[in-house]
Amino acid sequence: MKITANGIETHYTLDGPANAPVVTLSHSLATDLSMWDPQLEALSRRYRVLRYDTRGHGSTEVTTGAYSMELLAEDARALLAALGIGRTHWVGLSMGGMIIQDFYGRYPGRVATLALVDTSSGFGGVPEEVRRDFLARRLDPLERGLTPVDIAPSVVEVLVAKNASAAVREQLRASLSALRVGPYKQALHAIVTTDFRSVLPQVTVPTLVIVGEEDIVTPPSASEFLVKNLTGASFVKIPGAGHLTNLEKPEAFNAALGSFLDQHAQRASVMSAT
Repeated sequence: MKITANGIETHYTLDGPANAPVVTLSHSLATDLSMWDPQLEALSRRYRVLRYDTRGHGSTEVTTGAYSMELLAEDARALLAALGIGRTHWVGLSMGGMIIQDFYGRYPGRVATLALVDTSSGFGGVPEEVRRDFLARRLDPLERGLTPVDIAPSVVEVLVAKNASAAVREQLRASLSALRVGPYKQALHAIVTTDFRSVLPQVTVPTLVIVGEEDIVTPPSASEFLVKNLTGASFVKIPGAGHLTNLEKPEAFNAALGSFLDQHAQRASVMSAT
């Protein structure tokens, strides 16, 4: 399904009982809403599950000009408004986790709970040379003329743990091969401008932090920083998982997320009639 929100055509799916509390899932950079397929069956038994493609990803409209986390958070706000959703449980992985931190800082009353997965508080405390290196390692191959298909296999090996299945590797390879270079570059530049350290102490909703024990993109230390600066946050470290815990270890991930959401289910709204 598609709907116009914040001036762009956004692709989304809705699954689960119409009168159930809403859970919104925000995917990582260079993927799309299908990243959450391993969670859909379990969550949609008890929740109304909203998945959407971030601007420039999947089947959502590509726009020119600079991206920012504020822009991506405003896209999310407009989508919720267009669908008649008041307060939702938010689950975000990597870039998705940054989007929902930005969203919380602007619209805390629209958030029932937060689940921050394999993400960080941003680049605010990172030296400039580290930011440059972060961008260079991701952009230089494309600037040299390589295509997404060319770089996909090596990127996959950075994202997943050593024991990740062939099926997970192939899913990620296909996703990365299909990425659109312009939005990818814009999203990377948006990521290195992030700094949510001031948002964390403001969070008053129940929060779950999940990280793969073998994540080298946003390592466990980044998640430990989140937990240290969030009041009463729960923390789950999943063995044998890299940066995409929900894909690599779906059973452990679903158990942790499901238990957390079930404790706080009724904090979220059901969708209003549209």
